[in-house]
Amino acid sequence: MISIEPVPKHYAWGSHTRLQDLFGMETGTPLAEMWFSGHASSPSLLRIWDGRAIALDEAIRTDPDFMVGPMSSHVFGPVLPYLFKLISACIPLSLQVHPVGFEARAGYHREQVAGVPADAPERSFRDMLAKHEMVVALEPFQAAVGFMLPDLAAQALAAVGEHPLALRMMRALAGEPDPLADAMMPEAAIAWPPAHRRMFRAFHAAVTAQNSAGRGLSALLEAARLRAASVGGVPSRIGMAIDNACKAARAFSDDPSALALLMMNPVRLDPGEAVFIPAGVPHEYIRGTGAEIMTNSDNVLRAGMTVKRRDIPNLLRSLDCQPSAPIDPQTCLQPPTSAPSATVPSATLYRPPVDEFMLAYGHVGDWRVGDAGLAANEVVSGDAGLPQGPRVLLCCEGRVRCADGMGERALERGEAVFVPAGAGRLDIGSDAGATGAYLLASTPF
Repeated sequence: MISIEPVPKHYAWGSHTRLQDLFGMETGTPLAEMWFSGHASSPSLLRIWDGRAIALDEAIRTDPDFMVGPMSSHVFGPVLPYLFKLISACIPLSLQVHPVGFEARAGYHREQVAGVPADAPERSFRDMLAKHEMVVALEPFQAAVGFMLPDLAAQALAAVGEHPLALRMMRALAGEPDPLADAMMPEAAIAWPPAHRRMFRAFHAAVTAQNSAGRGLSALLEAARLRAASVGGVPSRIGMAIDNACKAARAFSDDPSALALLMMNPVRLDPGEAVFIPAGVPHEYIRGTGAEIMTNSDNVLRAGMTVKRRDIPNLLRSLDCQPSAPIDPQTCLQPPTSAPSATVPSATLYRPPVDEFMLAYGHVGDWRVGDAGLAANEVVSGDAGLPQGPRVLLCCEGRVRCADGMGERALERGEAVFVPAGAGRLDIGSDAGATGAYLLASTPF
């Protein structure tokens, strides 16, 4: 195992305390994300045995079979297939979509040919990969993910009252034609069912409206939120969707795209709960702290609630307009009964339907089970548990002890190690009875 240093990201929506406390940092600006990354734009540093530092992407290219394993290297190339982050938001992020694979490749090549610098603010495609992502809540986490059923979206929009843009979106959901919106549909829309085309038109109306349409919207949404809270017959999902839109409108008072959140599934995650977001699914994180893992991509297409560049045409070409419930990727590694004194499983595995990544979130302590005295919260990777592959282990609370084929060490809160595939089996347990919590990112091989 090798010590790994995260890359801090300072964005305006970040927390002023949460990540700073976890990683022992003092900053005068919001700290939004901490990346454990092999992405070429922001690689983490590895502190190797003689004290030298080397970028993770460079270390992988130097010895891909040892660092990520022959199988991963064969499938994905000499790269870390995932990007692992901790994220903490105190105001809503941008309304966004991650491009699907063929759009990412086409967009990347267009910008390369046009000579757009890789780090330019106007650049939309920083790599050629589709971006699928998953977030696991470490604290209560609020988000909007994917589209609700059209009937629910229409009820949420109707709750706002006689706002001109809300009425226009309702007419779109009811089937009113919109030649401007139809001209921006992707070619695949020729095979869409009518419900998907109506959803596209309503979303298009929200994200292409002039800023003047957003004036006074915050007050209307606040009134709708109060009405929803006071009327027992209003479905809770509609009330939560209105609450999401209300928070977004407070943060971006003149941005009419906040109305798009009335069409989207409200997501409320308790600590340990998760949601998976495939490429193409619209989403917005509202507030909270979580662990985020994704394809090794930095592609983001934004449509609203941001000071950064909006790329609505490219976003609409990747937009998944199918109404569907958010995807829960959670499965348990061990049943709760393995530790009778525990009220939750000691480790939970989050395994979404992708080949690049998975995540485990667990706790260690002095729980004991069986005559052999095995720790109920011990998690292993290799032939007896989690698979061998390139892994990042982060201690997020207390103290955790870990051992692999290269050695053994204790991790304090905020410390992390990179465990190469060639290091073999990884054991995670308590350190002299101390309690702790950890996050383990890995490929699913």
